[in-house]
Amino acid sequence: MSQQPLQRRERLYVDGDWRDADDVLDVTDLADGGTFAQVAAASPEQADQALAAAERAQSALRETTVPERADWMDEIADGLLARKEELAEVIVREAGKPISSARGEVESAAERFRRATEEIRALKGEFREGTTAGHEGWNAIVKHEPMGTVLAITPYNYPLSTTALSVAPALVAGNAVILKPASDTPVSAAILADVISELDLPDGAFNFVPGRASTIGDVLSGDDRIDVISMTGSSAAGKHVAKESGMVNLHMELGGNAPAVVFPDADLADVAGQCAKGSFKYAGQRCSAVSRVLAHESVHDEVVDLLEAEMDDWQPGDLFEEDTTMGPLIAEGQAEWVAELVEDAVERGADLVRGGDRDGIVFEPTLLANVPHDARIVHEEQFGPVAAVTTFADEEEAIEIANRGDLALDASVFTTDYDRAMALADELDAGAVRINGSPSHGLGDIPFGGNEASGIGRQGLHTTIEEMVRTKSVIL
Repeated sequence: MSQQPLQRRERLYVDGDWRDADDVLDVTDLADGGTFAQVAAASPEQADQALAAAERAQSALRETTVPERADWMDEIADGLLARKEELAEVIVREAGKPISSARGEVESAAERFRRATEEIRALKGEFREGTTAGHEGWNAIVKHEPMGTVLAITPYNYPLSTTALSVAPALVAGNAVILKPASDTPVSAAILADVISELDLPDGAFNFVPGRASTIGDVLSGDDRIDVISMTGSSAAGKHVAKESGMVNLHMELGGNAPAVVFPDADLADVAGQCAKGSFKYAGQRCSAVSRVLAHESVHDEVVDLLEAEMDDWQPGDLFEEDTTMGPLIAEGQAEWVAELVEDAVERGADLVRGGDRDGIVFEPTLLANVPHDARIVHEEQFGPVAAVTTFADEEEAIEIANRGDLALDASVFTTDYDRAMALADELDAGAVRINGSPSHGLGDIPFGGNEASGIGRQGLHTTIEEMVRTKSVIL
């Protein structure tokens, strides 16, 4: 049995103060139905106030030290863990994530704040001597300084842990932060804001500005007081932000359509388990999800049979039950989109092996076989619980199919041939290639990010910090 819906009202946090707004975001309870929270929706004027507050805070932030900011990270981690059960329940309700996954997200968010302290301490300046003619006597100290103000635009699918991957590097590097969470899932970010509000930060150093993208999105991203935009979201939204933003440092992880390329020599039972997890975890609403399985034509049928056998372990259920592995999609529109892609594949000749139906926002785990290469699901981001299996004849065709679209975030290769694995890793257009496993971004100790329409730059605690500082040479 799930708990009764929460009744919450969350406010903006701007310039060190909690503020109401004339408009609100109604947050749907994906576990029990109805609305479980209302969150203040910032107006353009309030977004401008946050921009001004962040700019004013920059001088005070520059006076803080690495040890001070490292202490902030530890305090935030402690604060999140102290509210772990509250946060987990909120993530279940606003994001539709099973309780066990929601608890894991809180823990990973806290760990990202802790690890940010290690990474900022490892960021070193340098001393350089002049070596060119006329500069023989020059000496220089090359040091790091914060960029200024970071706008963090965060997604609905990992509303706390992805937010941590933007906020922790920004704050620990000494930047002011404006957090604009996804409108579907702003409550966990509001709790993070509450935790941060208890710290001894300069006023304006952290600002929580939920709101409708149509109302405040361009106000924030198009303002020249923003120095860095750290964004996770769809490719379409990323392109719009990039168009509006002007001369800022863009740091974006966008859409994905990860192929899993399966060769006959692979352990096919393991392939099925990894691909099922890759396709159905969080109902496929992950940019790193295995969206298409490219199976060599000689093992296609066996891969399909093994995948179908794995599907019993991935079924929707009560989100507050510990053994539930799947929940609903985020909204009706997303369920309609997934249904459209499945229908297109079947109309083009794919075999619907299992699933394909939906009940509102709950979409059955679905398995498609013999998917034609021209089906939209092979090249468009689905964000749904669908494993689409297609075939290839040889390595050259596998690479061509995998690289045909403009989404190039993650990929997997399953083979026991080391040389083949490394050759494919070189040829696949992706920011990360996993060998014999489904894609996973982990805590961010290994850089990840996309090429082409899948993003700009690489995320990860160390790499993100590097995106949020600049160097200054002091020449003696």
